Amino acid sequence: MTFSTDLAVTVGSVAMETPLIVASGLWPFDGPFWCEEALGGIGAVSSKGLTLHPRPGNGGVRVWETPSGLLNSIGLQNPGVEAFAGEIIPGLPRRRPLIANVAVERLDDLERSLDLLQAMNLPPEVVELNVSCPNVDGGGMAWGLDASGVRQVLDVARPVWRGPLWLKLTPQAPRLDEITAAAESGGADALVVANTWLGMAIDVDRRSPVFDRTFAGLSGPAVFPLSLRLLWETASLTALPLIGCGGVSSGRDVLAMIMAGASAVEVGTALVREFHAPLRFCREISAYLEERGLRSVASLSGCAREGRKERR
Repeated sequence: MTFSTDLAVTVGSVAMETPLIVASGLWPFDGPFWCEEALGGIGAVSSKGLTLHPRPGNGGVRVWETPSGLLNSIGLQNPGVEAFAGEIIPGLPRRRPLIANVAVERLDDLERSLDLLQAMNLPPEVVELNVSCPNVDGGGMAWGLDASGVRQVLDVARPVWRGPLWLKLTPQAPRLDEITAAAESGGADALVVANTWLGMAIDVDRRSPVFDRTFAGLSGPAVFPLSLRLLWETASLTALPLIGCGGVSSGRDVLAMIMAGASAVEVGTALVREFHAPLRFCREISAYLEERGLRSVASLSGCAREGRKERR
């Protein structure tokens, strides 16, 4: 798929044809979804959150619609890194950069997971360390809530993984400045801002919380202004490349995140309602650039920040 304007971007050393990345957990790893037609508008694909051992996910209700949003409590259901690396990925055509989203549980499991991915004949182009999943016990979001947890994760991951290493942040972290400093000093190559926002729902007919775990992750258009604000704040704290994530539902939302400082943008919940949303977003972005005589989408990165003083 070609567009009338230049939509190519880079995140550090990772080059993509468009700025749109499929967020973790949305894209099936079945052959038909990796043909060129299905991948229209997509610059890269992030895997389901992977753990060393297979996980069945959470019981009970897993998805609940809210006004302009979606609550999920999937619980990192996945086949495990060994099956992913040895059986699933080798049988797929790699038409786009592959991002392996690796959920952090135990540090020794993390090291083994990265060893398995590194040993593949064709390793993923990127590892995205998930220190922000709100739907599991024993790790997940707990690693990303403070600088100490981030440092521990990167101390294990950076010596093992030789490729680009992205860190997917949690919006629940109270000290963003400390988190970004720990990410920089620990060797992260980029930051994904951010994962889902913690929320809940109550079934008033049953008079009890909807989810077995009570709380769940909120995504969708409702969180876009919050995600954009978090991205803006992060861009004032670090020079690391940033990937915006959270509530994107149009090409203009993508442009807003890029103008706030993102190099690329992850798309998640929009795909639940519209499979070809990335293609529509790219057409909207291309039309915006063409109407204004702009040369490329990459040239807009951080442009909304120009001339503004940041409060630190």
